[in-house]
Formats: sequence, C-alpha cells, structure tokens
Amino acid sequence: MNVTEQTSIYSDLDKMTTEELLRNMNNEDKTVPLAVEKCIPQIEKLVDGLVERMKEGGRLFYLGAGTSGRLGILDASEIPPTFGAPYDLIIGLIAGGDIAIRKAVENAEDDPEGGWNDLKPYHIDKRDTIVGIAASGSTPYVIGAVKKARAEGIFTGCITCNPDAALTKEVDVPIVAVVGPEFVTGSTRLKAGTAQKLILNMITTTSMIKLGHVKGNKMIDMQLTNTKLVKRGTRMIMEETGIKDPEKAKNMLLEYGSVRGAVDFYKSTL
Repeated sequence: MNVTEQTSIYSDLDKMTTEELLRNMNNEDKTVPLAVEKCIPQIEKLVDGLVERMKEGGRLFYLGAGTSGRLGILDASEIPPTFGAPYDLIIGLIAGGDIAIRKAVENAEDDPEGGWNDLKPYHIDKRDTIVGIAASGSTPYVIGAVKKARAEGIFTGCITCNPDAALTKEVDVPIVAVVGPEFVTGSTRLKAGTAQKLILNMITTTSMIKLGHVKGNKMIDMQLTNTKLVKRGTRMIMEETGIKDPEKAKNMLLEYGSVRGAVDFYKSTL
C-alpha cells in the first residue's frame, strides 16, 4: 500500500474535541519540513537544470490533478506579480482544464494521454522543463506526460510523497517527500499538500533569485498592482539609494515602473 494511503495513526477523530483535533493536526504538520529537508539535494538538481534552461529561453510547466494540480497553478500564478517574470514563463496545467481548479472533473486524471495533449499547444522543446506533481505518484495524467516529454529529450522532474512510485521512475529528477500517513486517512490535501507547497516555493523562489529578480533580499521586479506594493517599493528605493523623501522615492517608482528601474536610473545620475 502507498504511504499516502496508509491508515492514520489517530483513531476516533469524530470523538475528539476541537482542541484535540487542532493540536493533533498541528503535531503532524510539524513533521513536514523535516521530510522536505531530506529532499534538498534533489530539489537542487532540479533548480540547477531548470535555471540553465530558462537562461536559454526555456519555460517551466507543472502538471497535476486535484490538489496537486491546483498547487502548481497557484505557484505559477504568483511568479509574475512577485518577481516581474512573464506570465508564460511558468505555466500550471491541471487534469480536466481550468474548470477543475474549482470543481473536480470526473476521470480526467485517469487519462494517460491527457497531460501530453494539454502540453501540445505550447510547442514545448528541449529548453523547457516539465514537473509532474502527484502525491500518490500514480496519476496517469501526470505519468503519461512526463514519460513522453522525457522520451523527447525534455528535462523532467516530479514531486510526490510515495517512495518507489511509478512516477519517480519516469523522470530525470524525482523529489520524494515521505510525510507518512495523513491525519485523515488518505487526505493528501493535508501533509502531502503542505510538502508540495513548500517544495514549489523552494523551486520557483530559488530560480527567480538565480535569474536576477532579487537583489540582496528585495523583490526588485515586483509588479505595482496595489497600494501595499507601491509602499513596499518606495521603502526599497529609499533603502537602496539613501533618499530620505518618501514622496520623491514614490514618484521615481511610479515613473520607472519598478524598484530596479528607479534604482538604476538614480545610480546613473550619480
């Protein structure tokens, strides 16, 4: 039996108090970062291969079903506003299409041709990277896609929570976070989902830093989509340039469209 399907170590959940449920779940969640820590060497291999290809114009594609697919789409959607990267640099695909983001699509994940068919419109090539996300490691939609991509010479990876899962055998870099049985038996939106989210954060954040979208510890290319981010950008400019007048820093930010643009202009005038 897959680890993710093993019976919870907790019994009689329906008889627990609210506090007992919350504390027991929290205790289980505490084990997740330790499982992810063991994956760092593999995450490093994936990031290095990904960044190398992105520097040549490559893209990152996530494929998943259910929770795994939604997590991939979430991660992909956050990269443009956070780092100013193009919207077509990191793309999340989910079995069943966009409707499946909110509502399950029956049998979509069981189609071994579905993932590859969803990739075809993007005309992927050897500069791209495909990462399959599946807690069970047995999702046909994901396995079929990465297997075909790898056969085409495309760099592939996966994120799963079952050791020796079928998916791990079909990719160049398998990332396996073994988080153990779920608090609610088989509910991989819990620990497995948390592990996947942590790993996705690590992959894209590290990649964006390596690609130059962070200076020091600042997101110098973030999009100015709301008042909070304009204020944050203003503070960054003041820290980077020594400008004391917040209004001046803000006006520079709005004129040049990014912290990077404003700081580069200011330094060019010195």
